[in-house]
Amino acid sequence: MADVTVLGGGLAGSEAAWQAAEAGCRVELWEMRPVKETPAHHTGLFAELVCSNSLGNRSPETASGLLKEELRLLGSVILRCADANAVPAGGALGVAREDFARDVTETVGSHPNIEVVRREAEDIPEGPVVIATGPLTSEALHRKIEELSGETLYFFDAASPIIHRDSIDDAIVYRASRYGRGEADYLNCPMDRETYYAFVEELATAELSPIKKFEEDMYFEGCLPVETIARRGPDTLRFGPMKPVGLPDPRTGREPFAVVQLRQDDAEGRLYNIVGFQTRLRWGEQKRVFRMIPGLQNAEFARFGVMHRNTYLPSNRMLEATMKIRDSISERPLFFAGQLTGVEGYVESTAMGYIAGTNAARVARGLEPLRWPGGTMMGALARYITTKEGTLQPINSNWGLVPAAPKRENGRRLSRQERRRRQAAMALAALEEFVEEVLRQPAAAG
Repeated sequence: MADVTVLGGGLAGSEAAWQAAEAGCRVELWEMRPVKETPAHHTGLFAELVCSNSLGNRSPETASGLLKEELRLLGSVILRCADANAVPAGGALGVAREDFARDVTETVGSHPNIEVVRREAEDIPEGPVVIATGPLTSEALHRKIEELSGETLYFFDAASPIIHRDSIDDAIVYRASRYGRGEADYLNCPMDRETYYAFVEELATAELSPIKKFEEDMYFEGCLPVETIARRGPDTLRFGPMKPVGLPDPRTGREPFAVVQLRQDDAEGRLYNIVGFQTRLRWGEQKRVFRMIPGLQNAEFARFGVMHRNTYLPSNRMLEATMKIRDSISERPLFFAGQLTGVEGYVESTAMGYIAGTNAARVARGLEPLRWPGGTMMGALARYITTKEGTLQPINSNWGLVPAAPKRENGRRLSRQERRRRQAAMALAALEEFVEEVLRQPAAAG
């Protein structure tokens, strides 16, 4: 019999299972794919990325980069596999989508303490359980979770199209990273004024895949469909995902009126995704409208953009910062992880999986679950989603969550970059202290 059961083999579930197994627990990791599919996944692999193939900025001077550094320090299996399957992506940690998922599947599945169960969870098993079934939780389990909370919140998420590299016109696109930072890893499709406004007009009026009336406008601002942005005004896109600043065309030496960026999606460089172009246009409309982009006039689509419902919990009313369900709701040792908790982003989901898996293992051994220090990005995220007053909206890692660095030092005003560097150093120092004094001394922490 398992000491800990983890439901869901996504980023959070894979991380949770690994950490519980590393703590010495026998773990059952349940994943319903490929026995039962979801509307967005294409394989039965663990940690399949259904939206972008980027895990965000690498630099520890960014909030996303700091979160990655914290997870690396802790020995995250997801970050280890991501680093091993990285592809060129400028300052971002891009991964070869299938290679990364296959690596996670093989690594986690081969752990001697983990048994993989390919089955849909229609009920919540007994014992310590981590529920990490994600935004596409099956209907049966969805109902069981609703019984715990009395309500379920949801929004819509959308995935960008992926283009075959050999169908992109190299006579038109050019390689560059914004402001010349890092390698020139992005393909850039330049637009002049006339082309841009014609494109926006067609995009804003293109035919959409249908959704129910009551489901309209339930989007997370960080992952809006590109056509929704276009409908907010003719210039919104060129100040958003199509902004040309820092991307001069080497043939003219000038910045175009607008730019569409393409990012490598696989290790071999045969596939590129359209950055920031998550969409719910009908497939025929995607082909018609996106072929208006200079350089993509003959684009062949490896995958069209898709739209799917994302579900998350009112964690601020349901969960402790340990990711355990509040005793006032249920006395069962239930933990939640990943996007289901109200964090947004691959690495954020992984971080909540780490906390949930670690604490489920502690409870299985008769110990109290741990709260991560609020001075770390992981702890700050967990605290925010479980204490936010009012309505909880999905949140990414950001500098506003962790203690600020002083603006002045020795009478000298610090630059924003210097303050971020100090915030990151403070967070990592707090995490190192937590690891040495608490995490590696479980008996003393109970």
